[in-house]
Amino acid sequence: MFRVTHPFHPLCGREIEFVSRIRGWADDRVFFLGAQQRLTSIPTAWTSLAGVDPFVEMARGRAHFRVEDLLRLSGMIRDLKGGETVAPKKGGGRDV
Repeated sequence: MFRVTHPFHPLCGREIEFVSRIRGWADDRVFFLGAQQRLTSIPTAWTSLAGVDPFVEMARGRAHFRVEDLLRLSGMIRDLKGGETVAPKKGGGRDV
């Protein structure tokens, strides 16, 4: 059994019967039987099977986001906007 811990996942808080765990080069996933008994998977990091994130442990609720995640989000936004870069604006602001 494992618990889904990701706050935005629809199964958050539910205990689910563990079927398998597969660790690939860049992916670590937990498999379980979902709707209609279909084999389904989610990232291990979204479950109770993941180890405690050292950043989360140290921040103890004081930081809403990890720098690594904000950098990834920034890259995603840049890609969605067609690769535009964010340039500094006169007066200290940013021009997007």
